Amino acid sequence: MKITSIATYQVNLPLKEGSYNWSRGKSVSVFDSTIVRVETDEGLIGYGEVCPLGPFYLPAYASGARSGIKELAPHLIGQDPTKLGPLNRLMDAALKGHPYVKSPIDIACWDILGQASGQSICELLGGRYEKDFVLYRAISQESPDEMAEKVAGYRQEGYRRFQLKVGANPETDIERIHAVADRLESGDKLIADANTGWLKHEAIRVIRAVKDVDVYIEQPCLSYQECLSIRQRTDHPFVLDELIDNIDVLLRGHADQAMDIVNIKISKFGGLTKAKLARDLCVELGIAMTIEDSWGGDLTTAAIAHLAHSTPPDFLFTSTDFNSYVTVSTATGAPQRKNGRMTTSTEPGLGVVLRSDVLGDPVFEID
Repeated sequence: MKITSIATYQVNLPLKEGSYNWSRGKSVSVFDSTIVRVETDEGLIGYGEVCPLGPFYLPAYASGARSGIKELAPHLIGQDPTKLGPLNRLMDAALKGHPYVKSPIDIACWDILGQASGQSICELLGGRYEKDFVLYRAISQESPDEMAEKVAGYRQEGYRRFQLKVGANPETDIERIHAVADRLESGDKLIADANTGWLKHEAIRVIRAVKDVDVYIEQPCLSYQECLSIRQRTDHPFVLDELIDNIDVLLRGHADQAMDIVNIKISKFGGLTKAKLARDLCVELGIAMTIEDSWGGDLTTAAIAHLAHSTPPDFLFTSTDFNSYVTVSTATGAPQRKNGRMTTSTEPGLGVVLRSDVLGDPVFEID
């Protein structure tokens, strides 16, 4: 089997709640998503998606993804999409870095491999565990009272894990954590996610002020050394996110006891192939995970679901359902949230069918 063409589409994904706000005043109301179509000489077609959280969250941005795919695609024409090891090595040789560029291509090739083998990606990634898996709900940054009010509504939708967006003024963040914690019920879990937004002295003030609150602390500061310093000053469960983008940092973090949980974002690793490697390493090292991505719609949600559903449940801290946050659906057959949990498709590949009326014409096609 050979790749005969690679096409790229651009889709806007507006948020149902109007905007998504996090540390230091960052905000997005419409996500710019890129969908990739990989066609083969045997008639099989695979799809993947990448959707950076704006240009100011990670070193990734939407038009950069499309430019990178245009640069990379000619090197992949004529290659076998089912040979994911050689394909990833070729992508790394043809384009240094830029893992988010490679991610949708890698996902599309997993989609093709699943169709060719008659198996869902979930089975190819190691096999399905249990009937479904747990989701979290991100609470966009607002006033303490407004964020606390959101908890009851999200709980009615079945969520029991709440990721509270902090990382702003320490006094206000302390109020946010206490206000939301007061609304929790038995079995709920609260994560205070600073998204790198605190300086060390600010993070220290917050963790001292919430010492008696049952809360997870996520990515308080920008650098690894800063986060490790905060980790050493608290007995709260500790999550690293933005820093986790390769195997080296996972091994370093494990050796330094820098975290209890890590967030595995598929596009930060360059696709499902390397995200699976990171996932399997975490299982061997005894590190729990949130399986997710930077953002996306139906295709990203499907890819996340396949990786999450094939992760041992005791190591899956939580996952996410990005397609429930946005107003535009790009595919049928994508997994949907049900009572705060999700199950992935049993159909071959990703198990989704793209909506051609939503995709429109490709931005470009390489053949």
